[in-house]
Amino acid sequence: MRITIKIGSNVLTRPDGSLDVTRMSAIVDQIASLRQAGHEIILVSSGAVASGRSELRHIQHDLDSVDQRQLFSAVGQAKLINRYFELFREYSISVGQVLTTKENFSDTEHRKNQENCMRVMLENGVLPIVNENDTVSITELMFTDNDELSGLIARMTQSQMLIILSNIDGIYTGNPSDPESRLISIVKPGKSLDEYIQPSKSSAGRGGMQSKSSVAQLTAAAGISVIIANGKRNDILLNLMNDRDNTPCTEFLC
Repeated sequence: MRITIKIGSNVLTRPDGSLDVTRMSAIVDQIASLRQAGHEIILVSSGAVASGRSELRHIQHDLDSVDQRQLFSAVGQAKLINRYFELFREYSISVGQVLTTKENFSDTEHRKNQENCMRVMLENGVLPIVNENDTVSITELMFTDNDELSGLIARMTQSQMLIILSNIDGIYTGNPSDPESRLISIVKPGKSLDEYIQPSKSSAGRGGMQSKSSVAQLTAAAGISVIIANGKRNDILLNLMNDRDNTPCTEFLC
């Protein structure tokens, strides 16, 4: 199976904004196991801006929002991809960095070039690690968030599954902290979740559960099953593949 896995900033960072290397290492361990089992993996990873922000604590943060994002992402992406490189190398897995913009999915030539790049990497056993190029993506050029990017990548690469890892188990009927709320395990095609979606966004990223739900439904409509799950749970990827019935998540059926 070809699987696109999206990891959110809140999964990869600690409360102080620094990279959670222990969590990253655990996720890499699981991806290595999935590859050993014969699955092809494409990784869409957030965390560059948060990583850069924690690296540049000494900087006087009086820059405007665009300058901050460009600076933090430039430094943070280098730190992020280097960490992935070192972790995957322990399993003799080669990784390749793919930085993209929204334009690459709308312009025919750019899209064709990106598709070819992904194809060549996968055919040669290289694990693509995709992120938005935040150094040039600003205002109208930006994806809504990496949830949108992961859906586009899953469709571009004809993945059979998209797994979106957040810091909660999935979509609830109310606020996840409310004991009255229950996790929605299965979402059938055409089912509206508008009454359940919380409008708030994550603290480290740009997206929220509303974005994840929209991307999941659009991607499922393209014939790709989608799972939203908690990336901070131990062995979450392996449990989703091997024991999904007993693993908290929200699955969108296609």
